[in-house]
Amino acid sequence: MSTDGSTAAPSAQQTGTGSASRRDRVMVGELPNDFLRCRSQEQEDERIAQILQAQQQAGFANVVPANIVGRLSITVVQAKLNKNYGLTKMDPYCRVRLGHTVFETPTAVNGAKNPRWNKTVQTYLPHGVDSMYLEIFDERSFTMDDRVAWGVITIPQSVMNGDTADEWFNLSGRLGDGMEGSINLVLTLTPASSLPQMNYVTTYQTPMMMPMYYPAPGMAVYPQQVPAGAIPPQQQRPQQLRPPPVLSEEDMKQIKDMFPTMEDDVIKSVFEANGGNKDATINSLLAMNSD
Repeated sequence: MSTDGSTAAPSAQQTGTGSASRRDRVMVGELPNDFLRCRSQEQEDERIAQILQAQQQAGFANVVPANIVGRLSITVVQAKLNKNYGLTKMDPYCRVRLGHTVFETPTAVNGAKNPRWNKTVQTYLPHGVDSMYLEIFDERSFTMDDRVAWGVITIPQSVMNGDTADEWFNLSGRLGDGMEGSINLVLTLTPASSLPQMNYVTTYQTPMMMPMYYPAPGMAVYPQQVPAGAIPPQQQRPQQLRPPPVLSEEDMKQIKDMFPTMEDDVIKSVFEANGGNKDATINSLLAMNSD
């Protein structure tokens, strides 16, 4: 303070020293161009997969995998079931699994025991896969959809030889193996050698990982701000291992209906290896049986 009572302004040297001190406490580095992008790598991969799947189902996918027999066209025409399990007429729909591909037909409203779908899809047939798993559900409004019938359909050899098969296949269910009715499928295989091979060009760019910057030895680091109520990283507990997924009795029964000769321990091991995903477990078991 000066002799006249006024407060003296800080000198230029003091101001410069304070600024330099603050700069020394801050980690400096260039940020990538996509630093503010909200879409994660996993979301982008899922989006690209959905686009490719939609193109494949439409029959004009540009990417043709190398490990396939060809492109299989599946038409789920209709079914003739032996029993109506609903209080009113059933609303059936059909779900088909082939390798890692799963698709469903539209719901045949009031289709009852004679639903008609006429749903056609095209999917690649991998080497070593010669069958598909098929289920028919009754769509419910206020409860879980009821599984009415199912069956493992072996692709006829005539289809593998290039012919079109229009056949009826028996279905299993509560009435017994092969006693629940039958389903009409039309199958056609286009060999891989006949599929157009086109180059696929994508504008998708992998998001850059934000680089980590570490202070030089002896450099003072500006304290990290922690939101109110949050636990600082130094005090956070290490993440605990998740317990293995539990296979419910209902899921075990459904899988045993599809694979009656498969041991329970094997099914549980495959279920745990697939992280508790029942659909992935069924696909893995189908691949094991095909081997």
